[in-house]
Amino acid sequence: MNRQKKTLEYQLVHTAKAVCRVVFMSVFMGLTACSVIDEDQSDCGEEAKIDYDMQLVTNMTTEIETKLTTEVDLELAEELRNYLKDIFTDFAHDVDLSFYDTQGDSARLHHDQHIMDANQASYTLHLPKREYMHLATANIYNNRLVSLKNDDFCHPSSLYQLEGDTIDSHTTGIFTARQPMDIIDGVDQSFNVHLYMANCAQMLVIDPRGHDLDGIKVYATGFATGFHICDSSFVFPAKSPIVTTTVLKPENSNGERGYCCVTFPSREPSEPRSTRNVIETEEPFLAEEGEESLWQFRVYVPVYDPNGTRAGVRITENILNIKESQRAGELEIIKVYMGDNGVIVPTTSEVGVSVTLDWQPGGTFHPEL
Repeated sequence: MNRQKKTLEYQLVHTAKAVCRVVFMSVFMGLTACSVIDEDQSDCGEEAKIDYDMQLVTNMTTEIETKLTTEVDLELAEELRNYLKDIFTDFAHDVDLSFYDTQGDSARLHHDQHIMDANQASYTLHLPKREYMHLATANIYNNRLVSLKNDDFCHPSSLYQLEGDTIDSHTTGIFTARQPMDIIDGVDQSFNVHLYMANCAQMLVIDPRGHDLDGIKVYATGFATGFHICDSSFVFPAKSPIVTTTVLKPENSNGERGYCCVTFPSREPSEPRSTRNVIETEEPFLAEEGEESLWQFRVYVPVYDPNGTRAGVRITENILNIKESQRAGELEIIKVYMGDNGVIVPTTSEVGVSVTLDWQPGGTFHPEL
């Protein structure tokens, strides 16, 4: 009798342990199957396949082949292509993907970051069914001058440029996208997201015509300092920072030099004091000339005494005023030549120039545009 009782107790204990194991595994599998917010199984998320591709809309090839046409220009053209190889490219190193609520404070609900290393890529995400506003950026990681800010919420999410009176050029071609997405219950969906360029480049080409170009400093100014990603609009400060240029000096170019920089775009003539939308038309770089200067090149030329000594050196300031807008994805090449006393002479009447022969550094270095 005692043996039967012990046998029955043994069976009951092991049966209870087995039931506990089954219950535990059921609970565990339920918890790990998805990120449970409530008991609604729809929170596990629907499968969404998202295809990303880089849309490089640029005039770079046309601008180089139109403006740098002489035999002397050919080496400079090659130097320029090499300088811009990481700017005007449809290759994305990194992508930052955010999915926002379309209601309330538009908080971010899902965030992904990937090393893409391609011009197109596909990612499969599991997103709870609902409507989203999706924002994407590419090539921010290696651009020390531009960073993503306020991206926990949709509408404030922006690209911001490093602040300063004088700054360097951007070092990567930056791309962005924005797209509404409606994730539907029980449907495997596919979305195509196109990323477009948000910055641009400028180059000033100086023909020395027998003059010495050593010691010349060239800057550009009049460009945006930020970009609101959701509404695709640029941010302009009251006073634009001065952007330093990189000197491109081919070995066999008879002294011709290029001064190049990469920035956000300029204002539009129709909105000279406000932000503007990215231009996405069939002719995105066709622009009418405005009445006022939209951006500038500033050239500072040291002028030495007639005997060639540096004693009593003077500086000639040349401000080149450009009345056509500079747009995202655009390359603008402006050609000038050096005259006497450090005076820069444009080769086209479309560029105006103001000259100060004995310029002294002061508050006029950063005027409002």
